[in-house]
Amino acid sequence: MAHGSRDASSSVTIHTLLRRVRSLRPELLVQYAFLDLNRPSLRDALYQLRSERPILVPLLLSTGYHVRVDIPAAVAAAGLPTSQVARALGPHPLLAEALAARLAETGATPEAPVVLAGAGSSDPTAIADTTRMAHLLACRLGRPVTPAHLSAAGPTPHEAVAALRAAGHHDVAVATYLLAPGFFARRAATTEARWTSPPLAAHDAIARLILHRYDEARTAAALPLAPEKVLGK
Repeated sequence: MAHGSRDASSSVTIHTLLRRVRSLRPELLVQYAFLDLNRPSLRDALYQLRSERPILVPLLLSTGYHVRVDIPAAVAAAGLPTSQVARALGPHPLLAEALAARLAETGATPEAPVVLAGAGSSDPTAIADTTRMAHLLACRLGRPVTPAHLSAAGPTPHEAVAALRAAGHHDVAVATYLLAPGFFARRAATTEARWTSPPLAAHDAIARLILHRYDEARTAAALPLAPEKVLGK
């Protein structure tokens, strides 16, 4: 289950990511749905699979309102147990692996402080998840990482970068903590940071994390090994 976007490149990225998931576990039937703006909708996908026992994997980086309220409501309305909904992708060390790889692609120097630019949320659980993800990335990189939010909470990436520059760090890197291109990714790229990484996109670590969340949920739901279905969000 993906969030959905008006940006066509976002949907392309999600499809590419799920192709990678399929290539890692070809025995699984991997389908997809979107919470908003794109088709198929989660409601339609659940209706089509109402006679099956799908595992739903949210392609969301934190446990915000969608994960805590919207998805369980849709699952309950379809008559499925909420135990078949996997956890949000983040925070997780595999995300730190992908973030570090994307930063390395920019040529950012190892000593540059990093701002983690998340989408943001009014949900304190999601904000806490981004803070934990910043800690995981800091451990991975061996240098400070400041959590920032592109909407609904502060500091913004612009504020975080400006604060670091005012403190004497002229070379700052922004790690874009988003799955796909779109409005927020473009906003993240407009700070005064010297380097800004692209969205995580179809990185191999993300595909492996999706399957890890799937396996967790399948075990919790005590489902048999076959037939297996993943509803990729």
